[in-house]
Amino acid sequence: MSDEACQIFKVMVSAGFWPNHFAFGSAIRACQDSGATGLKFGLQIHGLILKSPFASDPVVCNVLISMYGRCVGYVDYALRVFEEIKIRNSVSWNSIISVHSQRGDAVSVFELFSSMQREGFKPNEYTFGSLISATSSSIDSGLCLLEQMLGMVKKSGFLSDLYVGSALVSGLARSGLINYAGKIFEQMSQRNAVSMNGLMVGLVRRKHGEEATGVFLEMKNLVDMNLDSYVILLSAFTEYAVLEEAKRKGREVHGYLTRTGLNDLKIAIGNGLVNMYAKCGAIRDARSVFRLMVEKDLVSWNSMISGLDQNDCFEDAVMSFQAMKKTGLVPSNFTLISSLSSCASLGWIMLGRQIHGEGLKLGLDLDVSVSNALLALYADTGCLSECRKVFSLMVEFDQVSWNSVIGTPADSVASIYEAVGHFMEMMRAGWDPNIVTFMNILGVVSSLSLSELGRQMHALVLKYSVADCSAIANALLACYGKCGEIGECEKIFARLSDRRDEISWNSMISGYIHNELLPKAMDLVWLMMQKGQRLDCFTFATVLSACASVATLERGMEVHACGIRACLESDVVVGSALVDMYAKCGRIDYASRFFDMMPERNVYSWNSMLSGHARHGHGDKALELFTKMKLNGQLPDHVTFVGVLSACSHVGLVDEGFEHFKCMSEVYGLAPRMEHYSCMVDLLGRAGELGKIENFINKMPMKPNVLIWRTVLGACCRANGRNTEFGRKAAAMLLDLEPQNAVNYVLLSNMYASGEKWEDMAKARRAMKRAAVYKEAGCSWVNMRDGVHVFVAGDKSHPDKDLIYEKLKELNTKMRDEGYVPQTKYTFYDLEPENKEELLSYHSEKLAVAFVLTRNSGLPIRIMKNLRVCGDCHSAFKYISKIVGRQIVLRDSNRFHHFDDGSCSCGDYW
Repeated sequence: MSDEACQIFKVMVSAGFWPNHFAFGSAIRACQDSGATGLKFGLQIHGLILKSPFASDPVVCNVLISMYGRCVGYVDYALRVFEEIKIRNSVSWNSIISVHSQRGDAVSVFELFSSMQREGFKPNEYTFGSLISATSSSIDSGLCLLEQMLGMVKKSGFLSDLYVGSALVSGLARSGLINYAGKIFEQMSQRNAVSMNGLMVGLVRRKHGEEATGVFLEMKNLVDMNLDSYVILLSAFTEYAVLEEAKRKGREVHGYLTRTGLNDLKIAIGNGLVNMYAKCGAIRDARSVFRLMVEKDLVSWNSMISGLDQNDCFEDAVMSFQAMKKTGLVPSNFTLISSLSSCASLGWIMLGRQIHGEGLKLGLDLDVSVSNALLALYADTGCLSECRKVFSLMVEFDQVSWNSVIGTPADSVASIYEAVGHFMEMMRAGWDPNIVTFMNILGVVSSLSLSELGRQMHALVLKYSVADCSAIANALLACYGKCGEIGECEKIFARLSDRRDEISWNSMISGYIHNELLPKAMDLVWLMMQKGQRLDCFTFATVLSACASVATLERGMEVHACGIRACLESDVVVGSALVDMYAKCGRIDYASRFFDMMPERNVYSWNSMLSGHARHGHGDKALELFTKMKLNGQLPDHVTFVGVLSACSHVGLVDEGFEHFKCMSEVYGLAPRMEHYSCMVDLLGRAGELGKIENFINKMPMKPNVLIWRTVLGACCRANGRNTEFGRKAAAMLLDLEPQNAVNYVLLSNMYASGEKWEDMAKARRAMKRAAVYKEAGCSWVNMRDGVHVFVAGDKSHPDKDLIYEKLKELNTKMRDEGYVPQTKYTFYDLEPENKEELLSYHSEKLAVAFVLTRNSGLPIRIMKNLRVCGDCHSAFKYISKIVGRQIVLRDSNRFHHFDDGSCSCGDYW
């Protein structure tokens, strides 16, 4: 009809008839309803009006103001027309006020309102409607202005007016003044769908879905519902506390809409149903409605794509995005946000980049929500440099933007400090940190272990009154635990009292473990059980990991028993941790048995068992397990290949090791990392292939780090003086990279000593002294019923020292009778042979085994050592195991040795 009216106007002018002000007004109104084409024709009519006597006619100008007001970017045109009116009337003022109100320009609205009153015009219902609309859209002072507006409406006698009352209800509800809105709604003598819809929208925004539904049910027989009423009702179901109830009611309304034919006739109803079902978790119903919709618009597709993303149907969401583009519809910011979110969840970075490119072409990349989605995409997929680039190009930020960039995973120490810098920048920009901000920044502080910065953040937490939030308290627990402030952890944990949740307990336990306070961690586990606190798989995995790190078998078995009582033994996370614990505590038989019993295994389970076999010198079993892993369909990861290559190294399978190293990238697409190259260097070094090591290192695609050079130097130490030059080169690189690490000096000194180059050894020791670094003292320890007993070489501080040394003397005599000869080459000092033999006799591991033998027991002897066992002690333990008829399990810094009846599990290849 609008297009037809415009055509008649054209014919009229072409025929020579000059339009009067009514004809001009009607033609302009027709242009308002014809979109961009209508605006173009409206501009032409305006040009014609300027040549006519009606250029300042109020009737014509008022309609022109209305036309320009509906078009984005033409507010100045509307204001210019208004200023050209010589004799303004109430309609003129209401029209221009309405234009600014529609744009949310509350300042201009009230300036015009003041001018209107100064010129003697009293506000009517349309004036108040525009004022209320502008006020409710004002973020900073909307609530205050609305309360003032309510007073003005009452004073002017318009409170009973349907139009003004509806505007007030809608404005108050949208601004969060639900109680005010409800009272006005109840006081209205006449109500309609508009007033009811306004109240329902406010309730839905405040997540009071049940109350919004109640308003609808109360009014359904009192007012004539319009299309918006049903759309709002459907959105109310998405805010129900119980989604099953929401789905039931939603299906009832869906049935009613289908019976009345509204579902088939109105696209907005279909969109509302798709949105409702998706947000209530009924994604199948949402798909069904969407599929049956005859006509779909951009909102339809956005609702479907967003619903699929929210219901974890990420691939379908991306496919729907692609299907939408084929229809010719142009994606909006909402389309991109949901599609990018799905790409992030799937890790589909290539498609994510393509969508980013489309956003750039459409100019949507500057939308703050789209930028936030891009930040999440690049952060979640590990593209941290691109994440930072997106943030640097953003022109507008919101709280989500700052939180995202602060919480971006760190790829270096510099990036961690960068996150702290962003936090400071956010504060300077006037943004107050919220709970998410504090969670993110406390995580950053934890990774840096910066206790002072942690205290500063704690002070800010108190300043912004969020300390009572359990999530923040838990984050502070984790932060102080990582920073070594265990006292602060205990204070926070005590203050939490009845508000402790699983995360609180786990954070406190992790704090104790991180600070090497395993007994306290275990006590807390027992306390949890006494209080009836549910122990989750994370708790058990954390404590088992701690038991494994210090090889506390008895404690680990106690935790295992607790896990059985908590019915968590079959959990794959707990199961994997148990396999790892038993393997690291020397019970590879228990680890293997439990692994075989696991109902479900993941890559961590396989890796734990495989690494356990490698660590115990069971290279053949490790490689056999690797074959089984592949046959079971479990893809290996980088950690798997560290275990495989270590297994090859410990049993001297050089060719097989290189085969696995090659297939790592060629078959599984896993680029070798520094630790894999280190395993290969170790493999060649143990096999005595020093000449091949240098060639291998030269072909590495990355620059060797300290791990590589230290492995090289260790290999040169075992070579008994061969290829000292290569060892010197490795030492030079190490001392350049880590001048304060005592291990580097010790290895260099030992290399010279093994080749009996005593002067060079002395120089290395003097260099170590000048650098003011000190060698870590070698020590061994055993866990007994009465506690942990620690020994150092030549130790005479133990209460049972006399018994220990007497037992050691007895063992030495028996070993010599069996043919034992002290291997003095492992004494790295230029001394007389008898002095060297005496030093070897009192190594810490020998004192430890002698101590255990002073106690009556037939159980295997389990000894831990912080350094690599020396060759002489290794030889002695073989003799001792045969003499006393007991198995000896020694865990050193590299691996496990199982001595039994005069032989070792390593086959003397270690």
